[in-house]
Amino acid sequence: EIDKPAMKVTMANYPNTIQLGDVQKISAKDLPPIGLIVGGSPCQGFSFAGKMLAFDDPRSALFFEFVRILNEVRAINPDVKFLLENVRMKKEHELIISRYLGVAPIEIDSALVSGQSRKRNYWTNISAEPYGLFGDMRCTIPQPKDKGILLKDILEADVPEKYYLSDKMIEYFKNRPANFNGGKVNIRDLEGKAST
Repeated sequence: EIDKPAMKVTMANYPNTIQLGDVQKISAKDLPPIGLIVGGSPCQGFSFAGKMLAFDDPRSALFFEFVRILNEVRAINPDVKFLLENVRMKKEHELIISRYLGVAPIEIDSALVSGQSRKRNYWTNISAEPYGLFGDMRCTIPQPKDKGILLKDILEADVPEKYYLSDKMIEYFKNRPANFNGGKVNIRDLEGKAST
């Protein structure tokens, strides 16, 4: 990680984390033995909410750094496990990632386990099996059970007044749908799921 606020949050929650800095400057030969690699390249290039530049977006092209490090670790530990997360994307981009990793993704919506709807793709060899005529691999991890968590269940009760929207702003958002990537997005009831 190179983002200072993200590093600060990580260290507050996981103080034993070893920060290595820029992934482009890391080599597996300089690291202790690794049994699991977890990552997710920035999604801006793949997201339907963005310009969908895919691998031409330098942020999303960091996916290839994940592949490089995975291959370097595999040379040392062929049994290394991996988990890669990213947004839903065009099928053609999903297939490219799947070919590099050798496994098709599983889609999981975080709405099953949280108060937020976030459909994401996960590529992993942790529980993978062959399918189809050509021996392609796919994840067999089952979908999480729906915990029925709504946004209202996770909102804090005692929030300082300065964090509330004024009545004027609430009316503004109620009466004027936001223009989102060419489509219309309406403000949802706070008792429903948040969406990103």
